[in-house]
Amino acid sequence: MSLSLEDLADIAHLSPYHFSRVFHRLIGVPPSEFLAALRMDAAKRLLLTTSLSVTDICFEVGYTSLGSFTTRFTQLVGLPPRQLRQVAEDFAMPSLDSLHDSNSYTFCHVPSLGGCFFGRVSAPSNFAGLIFVGLFPKPIPQGRPACCTLLHTPGWYLMKSLPDGCYYIFAVAIPFPAERHAHLLLGNGLFVGISQGPLFICNGKMSGQPDIALRPPRLTDPPIVVALPFV
Repeated sequence: MSLSLEDLADIAHLSPYHFSRVFHRLIGVPPSEFLAALRMDAAKRLLLTTSLSVTDICFEVGYTSLGSFTTRFTQLVGLPPRQLRQVAEDFAMPSLDSLHDSNSYTFCHVPSLGGCFFGRVSAPSNFAGLIFVGLFPKPIPQGRPACCTLLHTPGWYLMKSLPDGCYYIFAVAIPFPAERHAHLLLGNGLFVGISQGPLFICNGKMSGQPDIALRPPRLTDPPIVVALPFV
């Protein structure tokens, strides 16, 4: 079933205009964008936890066109549905020992234009695991991040070679031992971190708060649709 803005507003006993404004202010993205992300998150879960065909999953999450579903899935998740299923089957999470010699690995998908900044990730004292930190152009972690890094312990991270613009930081922390596909499917024991507001890069200089505090996920957090660490 496809929910319209009017349907959602009616459930909340608000006018569509007022509901949209309140939702956007509290969550950070419009209702339609949040709902689209939820649908893709559901599709990702079905791909990884069932043997349903891509066509069946397309209809299960409310799409009527396989082509539109595949295009949108690829845009938001970062990989086509069939490719995600295949690489997830073949992928093994790196161990903490394999990353011990380097505190982080950084990957950027933008030209080297000079913008760099440091930030710090804090976590509960008993946390042990891997931490993915990504920089996104919108306040929802979907599509390919502008830059991302992998940490094996809470602490400092570096983002580099960023063009001028507005960015949002999201982090996902996976404790060890991790369940199968824990890096793709938020479940028990995971932690997330979301920047308090946007970061701005202007003339190679950063303004904003780059530090991230990891915490358990909340229902109001935007779905982490992007298929870390594959993108």
